[in-house]
Amino acid sequence: MAIAPAKILVVDDDPAIRNLIHRFLTKQNYQMESAEDGKSALATFEQFNPDLVILDVNLPDANGYNLCQEMQSRTNVFILMLTSRTDEADKIKGFSQGADDYITKPFSLGELGVRVGAILKRQRPVTSAEQQCLMFDQLMIDPVRREVKFNDDIIPLTALEFDLLHFLASHPGRVWRRAELIQEVWDYEYVGDQRVVDVHIGQIRKKIEIDTSQPALIQTVRGVGYKFEAPGSGKPEASA
Repeated sequence: MAIAPAKILVVDDDPAIRNLIHRFLTKQNYQMESAEDGKSALATFEQFNPDLVILDVNLPDANGYNLCQEMQSRTNVFILMLTSRTDEADKIKGFSQGADDYITKPFSLGELGVRVGAILKRQRPVTSAEQQCLMFDQLMIDPVRREVKFNDDIIPLTALEFDLLHFLASHPGRVWRRAELIQEVWDYEYVGDQRVVDVHIGQIRKKIEIDTSQPALIQTVRGVGYKFEAPGSGKPEASA
């Protein structure tokens, strides 16, 4: 049975950029739709139900960061932010709003293709070894449903936040450098400020830690990176 092509929505008010991306990704066998502003983007989003949105930050009638949050509140869509801003602070803001990746204009179509492919790899079916739920006292991570529960309450995570938490929790006690986490979770050679890892860790902590000032699950190892510290035994309880 053939796998349906991934659906991608391009949102940019510049027709030259919008059409260029649309044509390029159509040739890569993706199913494409386009929008030129926030209003038409949301309407198309509802009808098209894309797997990924390539979203310009500066739209004539909308803020891309707000649009990112609005779309992700409706589905678990992946968001690739597109902007002419080169300031790292803007990139950090984009990631903190839930974006999965960020690309700065001008960009090469080759780089865009790599970024898109890396993001969509997160849709891949998990192997049988990866299908087991991880249980840590009140915390449950289900890689099949891509759900996280804490005290039986579902915790809303973005796709990237889930991948990062699941990766760390799958290796309890091991310390990971930021560059290693980017390579393992982002799945390509990320060029930019490694503080993006800190931003995502901070977002996850807000959702699963009882006291974010003294995190018990995801701990900072000064001068190195992060580790997941399993409560109690130090090992996850596997659950089918």
